[in-house]
Amino acid sequence: MRKMIALLVSIAFSLTVAGLAVAQPKPATEAGKAAAPGQEQKEKVAEKKAEKKETKASCLKAAKDDTAKAECEKKFVAKKTEKKQAKAEKKDVTAGTKDAKK
Repeated sequence: MRKMIALLVSIAFSLTVAGLAVAQPKPATEAGKAAAPGQEQKEKVAEKKAEKKETKASCLKAAKDDTAKAECEKKFVAKKTEKKQAKAEKKDVTAGTKDAKK
């Protein structure tokens, strides 16, 4: 009788250990895929940037009427001029610092 109880306890222990081993989460690295700790965050940031970045073509496609298309044109022309002004100011500042060093 004691041998039967010992056998049942050992079987229950073995099944419990096997069940717990199966229930464990998979490791971060699977076959051919090495996941770095910050890699997932970088991917999420890149996706958000791609979503935020609106292009002129997508704006024009979404525009239904002429007024909406005109607003898209104005918006992107304004962005270009802002970028050009920022570059010009940056060049002026760097040129000023170079002259000051001499």
